[in-house]
Amino acid sequence: MNINIYYGGRGIIDDPTLFVLNKMQEILEELRVNVKRYNLYEIKNNIPTLPQTLKDADGIILATTVEWYGIGGYMQQFLDACWLFGDKEKIAGIYMCPVVMSTTWGEQEAKLNLSTAWEILGGLPCSGISGYIENTVTLEMNEQYAKIIERKTENLYRTVNQRMASFPASNQAVKQKVAVPKPTNLTPQETEQLSQYVADDSYVQRQKQDIQELTSLFRDILSEEGADSEEEYLGTFRKCFKPQAGVDADYALVIEGKKKKLILSVHGPKLECYYGIVEQPNVEVQLNRATMEEIVNGRMTFQRAFMSGAMKTKGEFQMLRTLDQLFVFEDDYKPAKE
Repeated sequence: MNINIYYGGRGIIDDPTLFVLNKMQEILEELRVNVKRYNLYEIKNNIPTLPQTLKDADGIILATTVEWYGIGGYMQQFLDACWLFGDKEKIAGIYMCPVVMSTTWGEQEAKLNLSTAWEILGGLPCSGISGYIENTVTLEMNEQYAKIIERKTENLYRTVNQRMASFPASNQAVKQKVAVPKPTNLTPQETEQLSQYVADDSYVQRQKQDIQELTSLFRDILSEEGADSEEEYLGTFRKCFKPQAGVDADYALVIEGKKKKLILSVHGPKLECYYGIVEQPNVEVQLNRATMEEIVNGRMTFQRAFMSGAMKTKGEFQMLRTLDQLFVFEDDYKPAKE
């Protein structure tokens, strides 16, 4: 099962919506769901192309924060892009769970707006989550709130997994009669060119220059590392290994930019550390190079990376905690090429 999360808030630290999303993502991944998260504020220039990410999704979560009025500009841009460029036949089979937390008035209206918009697009709305949270600490410390989030997430999982039917909505009838968009038989490349960003010649030129610079940069990095990249981080993990009694597990680390997985096979006091493949690891994590550097430099733990959304995990969630016990990195340690 694949579920995408589209977060339309500003990403501020005390945003209550972020806490709800992190909790929902944790529960879904424990249920072996493949979760992809898109923070719209980080990729605002690419919002018109995001409807293409819906093609592999069985369900989605549309999440935003009401800070003064409405669902916010980023989420509205995404819904506009779905209307203009989205595959309506694919959207018709996608379940959507709205999540709206507010620090002011209007969370119920915003949640209703998301559900109505998805129905007009042809999709299938699910029961969502909304609430007024004045202080995020109260949300984090209240066990009853956590149970509500857990129950709603499990309902979303069951709805998507069982493909539950729903009654037709009048929004669909209205759309079919008075709001039918003009058909556009365009290729994905032609559809992409319709966005205001890609239609801007100066923007296109800047993007091409950036791509050329990044291509040159990564080519230089790969040429410098060569075969040494196959040994990167191995010595660091071996040096910082702290055996724990009773631990017998295989960990697979998928690092962005690496062709092979970093395998950590722990059997009591023994550690096998290599790049390759292991069948059915107990825990598999996905993270980018920047997050990996933070961890091996002792500035971040695996648990903190997961809770902040910088690292994705699937498998036996309880085994994830043992990573920080098995590998203790010092804050002043600076890894070098092995």
